[in-house]
Amino acid sequence: ASAQSGIALILVLWITTLLTLIASSFIHAMRTDINIVGNSVTRAKLEAATNAAVHRALLEMAKPEQFADRWKSDGLPLSWQFRDQAVQVSILDESGKIDINAGNEALIRGLLRSQGLTDEQAASLSDAIGDWRDLDSLKRPRGAEEPEYTAAGLGYKPNNAPFQSIEELRLVIGMTPDLYQRVAPLVTIFSRQPGINTQIAGRDVLRAVPGVTDAQVDEYLARREAARAAKLPIPVFAPAQNFQSFRNGVVTIRASAQSEDGSVFVREAVALRLPNPKRSYTFLRWQEGVQQAAASDAAPMPANPANT
Repeated sequence: ASAQSGIALILVLWITTLLTLIASSFIHAMRTDINIVGNSVTRAKLEAATNAAVHRALLEMAKPEQFADRWKSDGLPLSWQFRDQAVQVSILDESGKIDINAGNEALIRGLLRSQGLTDEQAASLSDAIGDWRDLDSLKRPRGAEEPEYTAAGLGYKPNNAPFQSIEELRLVIGMTPDLYQRVAPLVTIFSRQPGINTQIAGRDVLRAVPGVTDAQVDEYLARREAARAAKLPIPVFAPAQNFQSFRNGVVTIRASAQSEDGSVFVREAVALRLPNPKRSYTFLRWQEGVQQAAASDAAPMPANPANT
């Protein structure tokens, strides 16, 4: 009887241990599911807020320019509230960037030099970019066509067509990952203009203008911000008069929202304004953006008091 009681006690202990393990596993699984659902809800809330901010920006862009509270397409950040979620929004006309398809080659070389390349390196990479985007297979003096890509062990050749995306720039021979990360925010395929709009271009874009110094750029940025603050016409950058372009109606809208737990969602959209009252815009690109450190050539715009 004593032996049977001992066996029964062991069985009870084993069953209790097994049930405890099952319960612990179930609790862990439920906690994981709850966290997943919670994260999904948080992400959905942030995504909805940033999407709303993009469409609000498009609504603002449709307002007449003389409206004082109209959001500007100068790339400066502003704060907006969507229900109980704060959102940081910026709108930048693509004319404030250098077009890698239509951009003046001297401007592209200047951009590369401003990012630390030597004159020879900048000339080689600029020619390689030109060889990638032109329609022929003729190698430029310092460029690269199919034989150079083959010799470098690359399993592809120049597209010999305009760039279809900024990311395609990474494939050009001579373009390093670090250099690409630095130049990607400064270039576009949507401007379709040979120059840049100096009235909204950022500091690093202005530094690409051949022959200009950092002191000239900084002095101009100070005058430009002073004109903004005084609500005066924005001056043009005189040293860049041969590279001046103007707004073309294509804007990049960047909206970022952060939750209390630190989660961040970024929405980036490229939109083209249309002269059709029934369809005032179309999206050329819609993607989830990457969180990045804020960088601006001027002080942030004051928060817009309007809420949705």
